[in-house]
Amino acid sequence: MGFETKFTRRQLLAGAVATMAAPPCAFCAQPLDESIVPFQYHASEAAIQDLKRRLNQPRWPERETGSGWDQGVPLAALRALVEYWRSNYDWRRCESELARWPQFKTRIDGLDIHFIHVKSRHPNALPIILTHGW
Repeated sequence: MGFETKFTRRQLLAGAVATMAAPPCAFCAQPLDESIVPFQYHASEAAIQDLKRRLNQPRWPERETGSGWDQGVPLAALRALVEYWRSNYDWRRCESELARWPQFKTRIDGLDIHFIHVKSRHPNALPIILTHGW
């Protein structure tokens, strides 16, 4: 199974850019199909308050028995990260910085995918996709 036709990277990029030109849906918040629509993320105040509540109530594991990161995240590093999120992280500032980029949303295999699309200044640049797991 799979594609029988071979495409170059440029052809795939050109297809993706052509898809970007498709008119957005009327609602632009939730794609009803696999169309690409403009999108801006905004966390609700309730979600931020819930996060703060959970950050104030961690259930810490026992300290690791090894040294370094060979058994995963060291407890001290995890505590420092949670403390940063609890007392220093400014989600609204992050949203504001994120809003400066052209954001879109589409649905792939039933999952809503939020992405940023920025064209290179270089005419012969190859596309790059940065992603994360969950």
